[in-house]
Amino acid sequence: MRSREALLASQCRPRAVALPASEVAAQLSVLSDWKFERGAIARSFRFRDYYETIAFVNALAWVAHAADHHPDLAVGYDRCEVRFSTHSVGGISDNDFICAAEADAIYARRAAPPSP
Repeated sequence: MRSREALLASQCRPRAVALPASEVAAQLSVLSDWKFERGAIARSFRFRDYYETIAFVNALAWVAHAADHHPDLAVGYDRCEVRFSTHSVGGISDNDFICAAEADAIYARRAAPPSP
């Protein structure tokens, strides 16, 4: 299991391998806002408005493109659900956790937290 800092210092690798369920569960303990569901790791992010939501989506798209590891996104006015899985291995790989940590970092850098 890698720390959040170790994940953020890592880069996605083209020849990823599927992680066993026990490793997925252990790594999710580091990224506590993420859950394993329907074959992917997923998290919902909340925002103040549409502009802030789209700014997050654009920043995440930039990171995902650079890593060549793209999430499934469901975007609404003040929310975005992000789902990572590694289709080429039919499961979850280190690349998914690296990108999930990047998504968390982008979210943490936003201008202000959303209203409750």
